[in-house]
Amino acid sequence: MARRNIRSAAEEEEDVNVTPLLDIVFIMLIFFIVTSTFVKEPGIEVDRPEAVSATDRKLAAIIVAISANDEIWINKERVELEEVRAVVEQLRRENPRGTAVVQADAESKTRLLVEVVTQIRSTGVADVAVSTEDV
Repeated sequence: MARRNIRSAAEEEEDVNVTPLLDIVFIMLIFFIVTSTFVKEPGIEVDRPEAVSATDRKLAAIIVAISANDEIWINKERVELEEVRAVVEQLRRENPRGTAVVQADAESKTRLLVEVVTQIRSTGVADVAVSTEDV
C-alpha cells in the first residue's frame, strides 16, 4: 500500500502547470492593447479632389473631414471652426507623435481648408496632409 501512495504523489508532480504561461499571455495582451493606435473616422464620406502627385500616407492619428456644405467633422462629431484647435489638442494628448490628415470635399471652400490646417498646426502638429484621390 505504501508504494501506491508514493507512485501517485510522483504522478501528481509530473503535471504541467500552465498558470505562469497564462499570466504572461494576458500581460502581453494588455500591453498590446494599451500601446496600439486605433484609426479614428471623421464621421462623413467626402468626395476628395483628384491629384496626380498623390502619395500614400500611413498612421494618421487625427482625421478631420470637411463636407461639401462646409461642415467640419472630427471623430464622428460636427465641430465649429473655433472648436477645431481644442478638439485636436485633446486628440494630441492621446497620441503626441500623431500626424493629421484633412479630408476636404471637392466642393468645399478652399479658405475653410486653409483655416482648418492653420488651427491644426497651431496645436503643434507639424505634419498635416490633405487627402486626395489618386488619378
